[in-house]
Formats: sequence, C-alpha cells, structure tokens
Amino acid sequence: MSPVSESNTLQAIRAAMQQAGVDALWISQPANVRYLSGFSSPEDAKLLLTAEGALLYTDSRYALQAAQEVGTGVHIARPPATLEHAAERVRGLRVGFEAEHLTVAGLDELRQYWQAELLPLRRLVETLRLVKSDAEVALIRRAQAIADAAYAEVLPQLQAGARESDLALALELAMRRLGADGPSFETIVASGERGALPHGRASGKQLAAGELVTLDFGALLDGYHSDMTRTVPIGEVGPELRRLYLAVLDAEEQAIAAAGPGMRAADLDTLAREVLAGHGLAESFTHSLGHGVGLDIHEGPGLRATSDEVLRPGMVVTIEPGVYLPGVGGVRIEDLLLITESGHEVLSQSPKARL
Repeated sequence: MSPVSESNTLQAIRAAMQQAGVDALWISQPANVRYLSGFSSPEDAKLLLTAEGALLYTDSRYALQAAQEVGTGVHIARPPATLEHAAERVRGLRVGFEAEHLTVAGLDELRQYWQAELLPLRRLVETLRLVKSDAEVALIRRAQAIADAAYAEVLPQLQAGARESDLALALELAMRRLGADGPSFETIVASGERGALPHGRASGKQLAAGELVTLDFGALLDGYHSDMTRTVPIGEVGPELRRLYLAVLDAEEQAIAAAGPGMRAADLDTLAREVLAGHGLAESFTHSLGHGVGLDIHEGPGLRATSDEVLRPGMVVTIEPGVYLPGVGGVRIEDLLLITESGHEVLSQSPKARL
C-alpha cells in the first residue's frame, strides 16, 4: 500500500484537478502512479482518476501483485485493450495528461481511442509530492540509515591501490545486505583528476596517495531513495586540494545552517555560491545546490537560482555544493535534510573528513 493516506491524497488530487479544469486525469509517470496507488511496479501501469474513482491498469503478469498492493480498482489488460476500456470512462470529458512524461506516440494513441478533450498538465501530482507524509519520511530515514551503515563498512577500504569500481560494488553490496532493495542510482566513485567529473562513473582507476576521492550514493527502500556524498583524502593531500575541500565544506555548512521553512530555494543556492565566491571558486560550482528526494532521486523542490519554490516543513532536500577543476580534481559534500517546523534535521549521519 502507498505510504500516504489514500483518502487525503485522492482528495487533494481531485482539488488540483478541479483547479486545473479537468474531469479526469491519466497518470503515466511511474513515481506518480506509485504515489497514488501503492503499486510497486508502476513502470508497467497507468492510473485513471475520474469522479467515479481511481482505476489502475496493468497486465496479467501483475494480477496477484496488484490485488495485494493496490487500494483502488484494478483492471488487467494490455494495450490497446487498456485504452479501449478507459475510453468508456472518459467519453466526453476533459482529460488531463502528464505533458512532461507522455510521449508523442502515447498521445496519438489516446487521440485514436478516446473521444475526449485532452489537456496537457505539468507537475500536478509532483506538487503534492513535495511535502512528505510521516510514513514517507520514515522510509527515507531508514534508507539513509542503511546508506550510512554501508559507508561505515566501506570507509576502511578507501586506501591507495583500491579500485573505484570495487568500492562502488562494496557500497552497493553492503546496502543490499543491510536491507536496501538496491542502490538509489549508479554509485559514483571518482578519485584524483576524475573528481572533476561531477557524475564520474566508477572506473578501473586505482586510488593513489595524496588524492581526494568522491563517493556519491544512496539506498532504495520500498520505492524511496536516500542520497549522500562524501569526499575523502587518501593520506595527506596538498594545499590546493585542501583549499578546495575546506571551501566546499564552508559552503555546505552555511547552507545547511540557513535551511528551514520559509527559505526561498533560490536564496539558499545564492548563499552557497556567495560563500564559494569568497574562496575564489564561484566559477567552479557548475550545478544547482540541491534537489528534493523521495520516490524519484531527483524531484522538487529544486535548489537552484531559477527556482520560485519556498521550503516547507515535510520537504526532504539535499544540500550538495561542489567545485570541479579539470586537471586537478574536485570536491562535493552532500547531506540529506528534512525541513521541519522549526528549522531542519540532517538525516545523513556519516562523518565528514576534517582536513
């Protein structure tokens, strides 16, 4: 079952549909399908919301699973029978669809089978997902605790001669052994000059003394993600790498201290950039300060300069400034935060290197 209150969520989505001017809503984004139905294989399902109720469409491979997991109605069929069945329920209605997810081919199919007015909508369900329920927070908290425990196991292996790919595998195996369903995303391990790659995939490179190594990873648990980054020195590092590390740590700590309800996401991003500018590193911070985490590893709110979102209690976000110097290396430090009524709670508990 979904870790959100079905009645409250469906009531909220119906209010949003009314405001958007639609009579029905066709949900095809997997995380949104799971959020509204509790179905754990949402990539093979669609959800139709009408005044009569919610109806999940999936195929016969999932008949028993859907019966066990889903609190709404379920119809077992494969396309095009799915669309033919839904056609009778949407005839003559104004039907919203997820413009940022439905393909052109998918929209053509809806037009072929449905006699309805189709209206593109953006982020209708995602807006509801911004603030997590207590049950959602509990899952994210558990996922992060698993990631913290896995990191503690692997930390002694961060020595000269260890291969990046072996460290990534060790983290993922530890997370699974500790109860995760898998990693939240492809684990990032980037050492030495490869640290200048913000999303550097783990390679066969061996760690060397005097380098920094960045590890970005998370655990997946019952559909919910965690996300954390640590940058670790391999022995003693030189003054330039130490300068980069301390600058990023300064930016991260100041941004975390400022995070709380009422803070504009754009202002938090600006704060971190100004701190790094004070260290002469503004141009080396090439991505946003952070993002929301939940059923998707990257979801709202976006902590970036162009965001118009304001932090609210119940949001779960990352704070992850980084600097990247080609030919030198890079540093990123990331923590996972729950925004609370009085400020924030740092969910990631793994220690940070103190150079």
